[in-house]
Amino acid sequence: MTDLLPLLASALILGLLGGGHCIGMCGGLMGALTLAIPAEQRQRRLQLLLAYNFGRIASYTVAGLLVGAAGWAVASGPAATVLRGIAGLLLITMGLYLAGWWSGLTRIEGLGRILWRRIEPLARGLLPVHNAPRALLLGALWGWLPCGLVYSTLLWAASQGDAFDSALLMLAFGLGTLPVLLATGLAAERLTALLRRRGVRIAGGLLVILFGLWTLPGPHQAWLMGHGGGHTSAQPAH
Repeated sequence: MTDLLPLLASALILGLLGGGHCIGMCGGLMGALTLAIPAEQRQRRLQLLLAYNFGRIASYTVAGLLVGAAGWAVASGPAATVLRGIAGLLLITMGLYLAGWWSGLTRIEGLGRILWRRIEPLARGLLPVHNAPRALLLGALWGWLPCGLVYSTLLWAASQGDAFDSALLMLAFGLGTLPVLLATGLAAERLTALLRRRGVRIAGGLLVILFGLWTLPGPHQAWLMGHGGGHTSAQPAH
Protein backbone atom coordinates (compact mmCIF):
# COMPACT_ATOMS: atom_id res chain seq x y z
CA MET A 1 0.00 0.00 0.00
CA THR A 2 2.95 2.34 0.68
CA ASP A 3 4.09 2.03 -2.93
CA LEU A 4 0.57 2.96 -4.06
CA LEU A 5 0.44 6.25 -2.13
CA PRO A 6 2.59 8.33 -4.54
CA LEU A 7 0.58 6.89 -7.44
CA LEU A 8 -2.69 7.88 -5.76
CA ALA A 9 -1.26 11.36 -5.23
CA SER A 10 -0.33 11.47 -8.91
CA ALA A 11 -3.84 10.43 -9.93
CA LEU A 12 -5.37 13.10 -7.68
CA ILE A 13 -3.09 15.80 -9.15
CA LEU A 14 -3.87 14.64 -12.69
CA GLY A 15 -7.57 15.03 -12.02
CA LEU A 16 -7.25 18.34 -10.19
CA LEU A 17 -4.99 20.11 -12.67
CA GLY A 18 -6.43 18.33 -15.69
CA GLY A 19 -9.78 19.88 -14.81
CA GLY A 20 -9.23 22.56 -17.44
CA HIS A 21 -9.53 19.87 -20.10
CA CYS A 22 -12.61 18.51 -18.29
CA ILE A 23 -14.24 21.93 -18.48
CA GLY A 24 -13.86 21.85 -22.24
CA MET A 25 -15.37 18.37 -22.47
CA CYS A 26 -18.13 18.65 -19.84
CA GLY A 27 -18.57 22.37 -19.23
CA GLY A 28 -21.58 22.62 -21.55
CA LEU A 29 -23.27 19.76 -19.77
CA MET A 30 -22.70 21.45 -16.41
CA GLY A 31 -24.69 24.40 -17.71
CA ALA A 32 -27.43 22.13 -19.07
CA LEU A 33 -27.79 20.45 -15.68
CA THR A 34 -28.44 23.70 -13.86
CA LEU A 35 -29.88 25.99 -16.53
CA ALA A 36 -33.51 25.28 -15.68
CA ILE A 37 -32.97 25.73 -11.93
CA PRO A 38 -33.32 29.23 -10.44
CA ALA A 39 -30.12 30.63 -8.96
CA GLU A 40 -31.77 31.00 -5.55
CA GLN A 41 -32.31 27.23 -5.36
CA ARG A 42 -28.60 26.66 -4.90
CA GLN A 43 -29.09 23.53 -2.77
CA ARG A 44 -30.95 21.77 -5.59
CA ARG A 45 -28.28 22.77 -8.09
CA LEU A 46 -25.61 21.30 -5.83
CA GLN A 47 -27.56 18.03 -5.47
CA LEU A 48 -27.79 17.59 -9.24
CA LEU A 49 -24.13 18.43 -9.77
CA LEU A 50 -23.00 16.04 -7.04
CA ALA A 51 -25.20 13.24 -8.41
CA TYR A 52 -23.87 13.78 -11.93
CA ASN A 53 -20.25 13.83 -10.80
CA PHE A 54 -20.60 10.80 -8.53
CA GLY A 55 -22.04 8.88 -11.49
CA ARG A 56 -19.13 10.01 -13.67
CA ILE A 57 -16.55 9.05 -11.03
CA ALA A 58 -18.24 5.66 -10.58
CA SER A 59 -17.78 5.03 -14.32
CA TYR A 60 -14.08 5.89 -14.06
CA THR A 61 -13.72 3.46 -11.14
CA VAL A 62 -15.50 0.62 -12.96
CA ALA A 63 -13.39 1.24 -16.06
CA GLY A 64 -10.27 1.10 -13.87
CA LEU A 65 -11.41 -2.23 -12.44
CA LEU A 66 -11.96 -3.67 -15.92
CA VAL A 67 -8.68 -2.52 -17.46
CA GLY A 68 -6.84 -3.44 -14.26
CA ALA A 69 -8.11 -7.01 -14.56
CA ALA A 70 -6.75 -7.13 -18.09
CA GLY A 71 -3.45 -5.65 -16.89
CA TRP A 72 -3.23 -8.25 -14.13
CA ALA A 73 -3.34 -11.06 -16.71
CA VAL A 74 -0.24 -9.56 -18.33
CA ALA A 75 1.54 -8.51 -15.14
CA SER A 76 1.36 -12.02 -13.72
CA GLY A 77 3.92 -13.02 -16.36
CA PRO A 78 7.39 -11.77 -17.30
CA ALA A 79 5.95 -8.55 -18.72
CA ALA A 80 5.61 -6.95 -15.26
CA THR A 81 8.76 -4.83 -15.73
CA VAL A 82 7.50 -3.66 -19.13
CA LEU A 83 4.17 -2.62 -17.57
CA ARG A 84 5.96 -0.64 -14.87
CA GLY A 85 8.01 1.10 -17.55
CA ILE A 86 4.80 1.97 -19.43
CA ALA A 87 3.31 3.34 -16.21
CA GLY A 88 6.33 5.59 -15.62
CA LEU A 89 6.40 6.86 -19.20
CA LEU A 90 2.67 7.61 -19.17
CA LEU A 91 3.07 9.56 -15.92
CA ILE A 92 5.88 11.60 -17.49
CA THR A 93 3.84 12.36 -20.62
CA MET A 94 0.83 13.33 -18.51
CA GLY A 95 3.05 15.63 -16.45
CA LEU A 96 4.19 17.27 -19.69
CA TYR A 97 0.53 17.68 -20.67
CA LEU A 98 -0.42 19.28 -17.34
CA ALA A 99 2.49 21.70 -17.56
CA GLY A 100 1.41 22.68 -21.06
CA TRP A 101 4.59 21.41 -22.73
CA TRP A 102 3.03 18.62 -24.84
CA SER A 103 -0.58 17.92 -25.84
CA GLY A 104 -0.22 14.62 -27.67
CA LEU A 105 -2.46 12.86 -25.16
CA THR A 106 -5.52 14.32 -26.84
CA ARG A 107 -4.89 12.02 -29.83
CA ILE A 108 -5.94 9.05 -27.69
CA GLU A 109 -9.52 10.36 -27.70
CA GLY A 110 -10.12 8.59 -31.01
CA LEU A 111 -9.93 5.23 -29.20
CA GLY A 112 -13.37 5.67 -27.62
CA ARG A 113 -15.38 7.19 -30.44
CA ILE A 114 -16.88 3.90 -31.57
CA LEU A 115 -18.17 3.14 -28.07
CA TRP A 116 -19.36 6.72 -27.56
CA ARG A 117 -21.52 6.60 -30.72
CA ARG A 118 -23.61 3.93 -29.01
CA ILE A 119 -23.77 5.66 -25.61
CA GLU A 120 -24.36 9.27 -26.67
CA PRO A 121 -28.03 8.83 -27.72
CA LEU A 122 -28.80 7.31 -24.31
CA ALA A 123 -27.06 10.19 -22.51
CA ARG A 124 -28.82 12.89 -24.52
CA GLY A 125 -32.15 11.17 -23.94
CA LEU A 126 -31.79 11.96 -20.22
CA LEU A 127 -31.73 15.74 -20.83
CA PRO A 128 -33.12 17.92 -19.37
CA VAL A 129 -32.28 16.64 -15.88
CA HIS A 130 -34.69 17.53 -13.07
CA ASN A 131 -33.83 14.99 -10.35
CA ALA A 132 -30.79 13.41 -8.74
CA PRO A 133 -31.29 9.80 -9.97
CA ARG A 134 -31.47 11.05 -13.55
CA ALA A 135 -28.33 13.14 -13.03
CA LEU A 136 -26.54 10.12 -11.51
CA LEU A 137 -27.39 7.97 -14.54
CA LEU A 138 -26.36 10.73 -16.94
CA GLY A 139 -23.01 11.04 -15.16
CA ALA A 140 -22.49 7.28 -15.34
CA LEU A 141 -23.02 7.40 -19.11
CA TRP A 142 -21.06 10.62 -19.65
CA GLY A 143 -18.08 9.07 -17.89
CA TRP A 144 -17.40 7.12 -21.08
CA LEU A 145 -17.04 10.28 -23.18
CA PRO A 146 -13.86 10.06 -25.31
CA CYS A 147 -11.27 12.06 -23.37
CA GLY A 148 -7.54 11.81 -23.95
CA LEU A 149 -6.71 12.58 -20.32
CA VAL A 150 -9.12 9.95 -18.98
CA TYR A 151 -8.01 7.30 -21.46
CA SER A 152 -4.33 7.99 -20.80
CA THR A 153 -4.97 7.68 -17.07
CA LEU A 154 -6.81 4.41 -17.74
CA LEU A 155 -3.86 3.01 -19.68
CA TRP A 156 -1.56 4.05 -16.84
CA ALA A 157 -3.89 2.48 -14.27
CA ALA A 158 -4.02 -0.76 -16.28
CA SER A 159 -0.23 -0.93 -16.28
CA GLN A 160 -0.29 -1.39 -12.49
CA GLY A 161 -1.30 -5.01 -13.10
CA ASP A 162 -3.87 -5.11 -10.29
CA ALA A 163 -7.61 -4.60 -10.75
CA PHE A 164 -8.17 -3.16 -7.26
CA ASP A 165 -5.21 -0.77 -7.49
CA SER A 166 -6.33 0.38 -10.96
CA ALA A 167 -9.84 1.05 -9.65
CA LEU A 168 -8.40 3.05 -6.73
CA LEU A 169 -6.26 5.14 -9.08
CA MET A 170 -9.24 5.96 -11.28
CA LEU A 171 -11.30 6.80 -8.19
CA ALA A 172 -8.57 9.19 -7.02
CA PHE A 173 -8.39 10.71 -10.51
CA GLY A 174 -12.16 11.21 -10.58
CA LEU A 175 -12.18 12.82 -7.13
CA GLY A 176 -9.44 15.15 -8.36
CA THR A 177 -11.66 16.39 -11.17
CA LEU A 178 -14.56 17.05 -8.79
CA PRO A 179 -13.60 20.55 -7.47
CA VAL A 180 -13.20 22.09 -10.93
CA LEU A 181 -16.42 20.69 -12.38
CA LEU A 182 -18.40 21.59 -9.26
CA ALA A 183 -16.95 25.09 -9.35
CA THR A 184 -17.90 25.37 -13.03
CA GLY A 185 -21.47 24.29 -12.34
CA LEU A 186 -21.78 26.70 -9.43
CA ALA A 187 -20.06 29.57 -11.28
CA ALA A 188 -17.16 29.68 -8.81
CA GLU A 189 -14.71 31.33 -11.18
CA ARG A 190 -12.01 32.02 -8.58
CA LEU A 191 -11.22 28.34 -7.99
CA THR A 192 -11.11 27.48 -11.68
CA ALA A 193 -8.91 30.51 -12.37
CA LEU A 194 -6.49 29.46 -9.62
CA LEU A 195 -6.16 25.90 -10.89
CA ARG A 196 -5.60 27.11 -14.44
CA ARG A 197 -2.72 29.44 -13.53
CA ARG A 198 0.41 28.55 -15.44
CA GLY A 199 2.60 28.41 -12.34
CA VAL A 200 0.24 25.99 -10.58
CA ARG A 201 0.01 23.76 -13.65
CA ILE A 202 3.78 23.69 -14.15
CA ALA A 203 4.36 22.81 -10.48
CA GLY A 204 1.81 20.01 -10.65
CA GLY A 205 3.21 18.78 -13.96
CA LEU A 206 6.74 18.63 -12.56
CA LEU A 207 5.51 16.70 -9.53
CA VAL A 208 3.78 14.13 -11.75
CA ILE A 209 6.96 13.84 -13.89
CA LEU A 210 8.96 13.11 -10.73
CA PHE A 211 6.47 10.41 -9.78
CA GLY A 212 6.89 9.01 -13.29
CA LEU A 213 10.67 8.89 -12.91
CA TRP A 214 10.21 7.20 -9.53
CA THR A 215 7.92 4.59 -11.14
CA LEU A 216 10.33 3.65 -13.96
CA PRO A 217 12.19 0.44 -13.19
CA GLY A 218 15.94 0.71 -12.76
CA PRO A 219 18.79 1.02 -10.23
CA HIS A 220 17.48 4.41 -9.11
CA GLN A 221 14.57 2.59 -7.39
CA ALA A 222 16.82 1.22 -4.64
CA TRP A 223 18.41 4.62 -4.08
CA LEU A 224 15.04 6.39 -3.89
CA MET A 225 13.72 3.81 -1.42
CA GLY A 226 16.77 4.30 0.80
CA HIS A 227 18.37 0.94 0.14
CA GLY A 228 21.20 2.03 -2.08
CA GLY A 229 23.47 3.74 0.43
CA GLY A 230 26.50 1.75 1.51
CA HIS A 231 27.31 -1.92 1.14
CA THR A 232 25.75 -3.28 4.28
CA SER A 233 25.08 -6.84 3.14
CA ALA A 234 26.98 -9.53 4.96
CA GLN A 235 30.02 -10.95 3.19
CA PRO A 236 30.31 -14.72 2.82
CA ALA A 237 32.65 -16.37 5.31
CA HIS A 238 35.95 -17.81 4.09
